[in-house]
Amino acid sequence: MCSVGCIFPIPMRAASSSSLRALHTLTLTLSCPCRSSRCFVWTPSRRLSTLVSEKEDSSFFYSPFGGKLRVGPVAAVQHVEAQELSSGDDEQSQNTGREHLSLDAAELKSLPAAPHCEVKELEELPEQWRRSRLAWLCKELPAHKPATLIRILNGQRKWMRQEDATYVIVHCMRIRENDTSFRVYKWMIQQHWFQFDFTLATKLADYLGKDRKFSKCREVFDQILNQGHVPGESTFHILVVAYLSAPVQGCLEEACSIYNRMIQLGGYKPRLSLHNSVFRAITSKPAGFAKYHLNQAELIFHNLVTSKLEIHKEIYAGLIWLHSYQDPVDKERIAGLRDEMLEAGLEEGPDVLVSLLRVCAKEGNVEEAERIWDKLVESSHKPLSQAFVYQMEVYAKAGKPMESLEVFRRMIAQLSSPSVVSYHKIIEVMSRAQEIDIVESLMEDFIKSGLKPLKSAFVEVMNMYLKLNLHDKVESTFQQCLSKCAPDETIYAIVLHSLVKSGNLEKAEKIFQNMETGLANGVNKQSCNILLGGYLTGGESEKAVMLHDMMRQKKYDVESPLQEKLDFIVGLKGKVVEKPIKLKLDKEQREILMGLLLGGLQIESDEERNPLIHFDFNEKADVHTVLKMHIHEKYHDWLDSSGSTSNAVDELPQQFSTIKHPSFGFFADQFRPKGRPVVPMLIHRWLSPRVLAYWYMYGGLRASSGDILLKLKGVRQEDVERVVKALKAKSLDCRFKRKGKTFWIGFQGSNSAWFWKLVEPYILDDLKDFLVVGGQNSENVIDNEQLFDFDNFSESKYNVSDCSKDNDVLDSFHLETSERIH
Repeated sequence: MCSVGCIFPIPMRAASSSSLRALHTLTLTLSCPCRSSRCFVWTPSRRLSTLVSEKEDSSFFYSPFGGKLRVGPVAAVQHVEAQELSSGDDEQSQNTGREHLSLDAAELKSLPAAPHCEVKELEELPEQWRRSRLAWLCKELPAHKPATLIRILNGQRKWMRQEDATYVIVHCMRIRENDTSFRVYKWMIQQHWFQFDFTLATKLADYLGKDRKFSKCREVFDQILNQGHVPGESTFHILVVAYLSAPVQGCLEEACSIYNRMIQLGGYKPRLSLHNSVFRAITSKPAGFAKYHLNQAELIFHNLVTSKLEIHKEIYAGLIWLHSYQDPVDKERIAGLRDEMLEAGLEEGPDVLVSLLRVCAKEGNVEEAERIWDKLVESSHKPLSQAFVYQMEVYAKAGKPMESLEVFRRMIAQLSSPSVVSYHKIIEVMSRAQEIDIVESLMEDFIKSGLKPLKSAFVEVMNMYLKLNLHDKVESTFQQCLSKCAPDETIYAIVLHSLVKSGNLEKAEKIFQNMETGLANGVNKQSCNILLGGYLTGGESEKAVMLHDMMRQKKYDVESPLQEKLDFIVGLKGKVVEKPIKLKLDKEQREILMGLLLGGLQIESDEERNPLIHFDFNEKADVHTVLKMHIHEKYHDWLDSSGSTSNAVDELPQQFSTIKHPSFGFFADQFRPKGRPVVPMLIHRWLSPRVLAYWYMYGGLRASSGDILLKLKGVRQEDVERVVKALKAKSLDCRFKRKGKTFWIGFQGSNSAWFWKLVEPYILDDLKDFLVVGGQNSENVIDNEQLFDFDNFSESKYNVSDCSKDNDVLDSFHLETSERIH
């Protein structure tokens, strides 16, 4: 062995590649840092193909020790290189799970070539010790965890310079260790001698994007822009595809943003496949989400037209589909698109016809709907269930409910199994037509079918009985609903209204109490006004005044007719001096605040020590949409009078604040002393199941494998260790990892099941389907392959390019580490 560590000639078995199985041994000649002709190197027990170089001379392999390995014969090595590169592309396509978004090698070759990154070879360096050190780094760094990697690099600060770090980065990219390349690059840009290298940054961004590391690719991409450079066309293209391939919330918006900047900032003309991929990603989203991307879809269509590229039939169909969901519908634009399809010789398929039926259903245009239906039947395609639903809606709006019923029966005959949406629609139509016998028969069939959800059907049936004053049937249907599904505020309000109309105030009071204790959101303005009307009509003036006091504390408005009666009753009793409202947080409200503060809720203090709570919810997160309504109800009497008083989720703002109040001083002292977030010293006493539940709902994430993460942002590591210690004392084993200024506490495997079992009673009913640990219980232990690899969690700042809030970190982390885990 020489001074550098090279081994003398040893025969080596050929690699496992099918192209080299016929070769029994290979003689490897090393251009060693010691420049000795006697030295040879032994290839480590990793795949030989991972050492393939991207140099033009494919007869060289690059060793992780540094230097070149010459392998003969040359033809065999060229075959291995070509096979390895093609198999790597295949593996990428399989890992993404979305073949239509895989990076086509032929397409990438057609893009303008990225600038060539020149790197000196080890044998070109004059110092033997420098060659030895670099060879050692190339060997060691890919094998270590991120924290150890940074410590090793910090130990080289005295001698390492930009050209040395560049060599290590390029070498790691050659052997497909892209994460290591990124970490070395992040370390390099923090050094005082760093000078931005556009070619290196472009090469690194392209490699990370091809490997679907979209967050890391975006970080390098943003640095290129911040340095005043415009990324290359290939970098734009690769980053857009990487975003589209990620099943992470908010990445579609970022893909569209990069796509737009590619055209506007870079002045590039994207390839046809990229236009189609972005458009397909938009139309693959659910209609309620996709309809907000109409402008982006129209922009893509405009770019296709101006670039004189081929417009496929799916583009026209998708654009018509998006327009059909708008309110109001632009019928002229739809007609124009249909004319363009006709001129292009494209036939209107069933997807286009169904979209046209949706437009007719919104307008109740029976004549046009029947013409489109005939055209749909004449085609060779079998009508979709959606088409039947829209036809039912057309006849219902035209005042022909029995025609809708006929369509439903015809649907059963042709499709044999009606969908949930079709049952909901026909029950809605017949209930509003007050066809009692037909509705009861349909409801019986719906329940027997085992389809769910049933809640909206129960609402329609109970509303029908209420309008017909069939109060006994309202109550019996309510009892049936209790056995089949969990009733919500709407169902409770119908029952309450029915009891009040029938004069059964005693039962109405019990229902009202059940709403206060059993429902997640408690009572609302509508239910209070219903019961208040019952008290005023029944002569229960004392109870009416008490209920009015409660409504006044909750800042619920009294309906005008009831206010006149209430004023008359109060006037008869003489002038009543209203006592000032004394606000006091109950135990549940205090625990909820603690959980939300741990999850990142903001609290602000003034000089008079009267803090206020600032609630902020992510409008793109389904969990936050439900939680927002619940929190608004729970702290309604604490909210600023300028906030919304509406009970409709869509009308509530994403941000609202409480009034300034000394009651919040305790929380400000414990969680935000001096304006800086900390974890209280007594947190071990306050981590109740309800606190953990609201922490999970507001600042927690769940992976598809069932693992759970809780967020702690802006605190110190000792604060996190204190929380972890408190959780372990409750038999909740967990780990934590830092990402920038945010810590993530992870419950993995069976621990996530234990966590869910603890917090489930306090999770909102409407959120249990979103947050439940899939199929796991306390007796089941998840396999290690399903756990998150916390060791590979980089300590560098994790920027998901602002594609969404921190709720996206879990899915993106799972995506980036899945190849190592599985």
